[in-house]
Amino acid sequence: MVKNFLSKILARDLNGLNIISTYCEDSTTSVSEIKYLKKNKIFLLSLTRKSLKDNKKSNIISVCKFEFIENVVAKNVDQKDSKLKLKLMGIDVMKIDKQYEINLLFSDNRFITLYSEIIEVTLEDLKKK
Repeated sequence: MVKNFLSKILARDLNGLNIISTYCEDSTTSVSEIKYLKKNKIFLLSLTRKSLKDNKKSNIISVCKFEFIENVVAKNVDQKDSKLKLKLMGIDVMKIDKQYEINLLFSDNRFITLYSEIIEVTLEDLKKK
């Protein structure tokens, strides 16, 4: 019997966020799978990503949760088109004064910028596809 263990990665610094970015590289999502809960200061991103652990090229459904998000700005993302497919190319971070700008970089020059004073990001696998 083969046991499948699902991963959970918590990032609280730039190095941890770079690891999550590597795991999420080339993953896909759609506009309907992106949610910003302003009252709770949480940004949720559901992803279908490739497994880096095996050579079977299996897909994994994961959720990337960003906490303590003060503001979100999207560029070139039609938020009314819920079926719009997005390919995540990577996650970039810049620190300006006391605030972090976390940039979710998508294909076709689309991006979403998250503003936060601290880095608190969780990548959790839900199931293999």
